[in-house]
Amino acid sequence: MTLTRENKDSVIGKFSSHEGDTGSPEVQIALLTERINGLTEHLKTHKKDHHSRRGLLKMVGKRRRLLSYLQGKNLDRYRTLVKELGLRK
Repeated sequence: MTLTRENKDSVIGKFSSHEGDTGSPEVQIALLTERINGLTEHLKTHKKDHHSRRGLLKMVGKRRRLLSYLQGKNLDRYRTLVKELGLRK
């Protein structure tokens, strides 16, 4: 359910724009996507875990706001990120 240090470092390395970049919208969205995917798997087996479900909904909302920000700020970066993460079908 949580991200391991190795998994988190690989996501940061893949989406960062420079060394030490952990605050850019791309990195934040990618990390939230990893956490959302893990929590979604957890909730498939633990259907009555409503506290985690609330956390999942908060993360999805935060990711949506970050995506909207990135879309308004730089459309090309938004499109490449969405394509790499496979968020739109």
